[in-house]
Amino acid sequence: MQVQSPEEPEHKSNTSFLSLVFRTFARQGVCLSKPQYSFLYRHAAPMGTTAKDEMNKFWAKNARLNRPMSPHITIYQWSVPMMMSITHRGTGVGLSGAISAFAVAALVLPGNYPYYLDLIHSLSIGPILIGLAKFGIAFPVSYHTYNGIRHLYWDVGKGFKIPEVYRTGYTVIGLSIITSIAIAMI
Repeated sequence: MQVQSPEEPEHKSNTSFLSLVFRTFARQGVCLSKPQYSFLYRHAAPMGTTAKDEMNKFWAKNARLNRPMSPHITIYQWSVPMMMSITHRGTGVGLSGAISAFAVAALVLPGNYPYYLDLIHSLSIGPILIGLAKFGIAFPVSYHTYNGIRHLYWDVGKGFKIPEVYRTGYTVIGLSIITSIAIAMI
């Protein structure tokens, strides 16, 4: 058993072990700059290059090899699954933004909920506009919920055949509209 002197820090044994390992590798000639170890850093960008330099090299290489530019979204034929994916992401971002804004407003604005409810009633907007506002709030919530359930179904590994994708997509749209109308009528 080795007794440590009070002047010797406890981590010295770890440091000396690493030093021993590195010295051993150095004596054996294991150096990453040798050609046989080039596979470790062959695809790494050299230090000191900027993102702009790398981007310019990328475009120069593609021009030199006559590679075409990737097609833009405008050439694709729009489909129901594509639109549903975009709408799902949009409703997710919109809902999280709206919930955050509502939470900040609840913390910052003076008064309480009944005060603002009375303020809305005093505007005399009318039942049609209030119904449209309710639908506008209910549709993103119901659509995102139903499409989220659809995504959970996909996570199980089912429903990936094209007819099933379209059928479940139309089902989500239909259920979202029906649910939103029902909530707006309350």
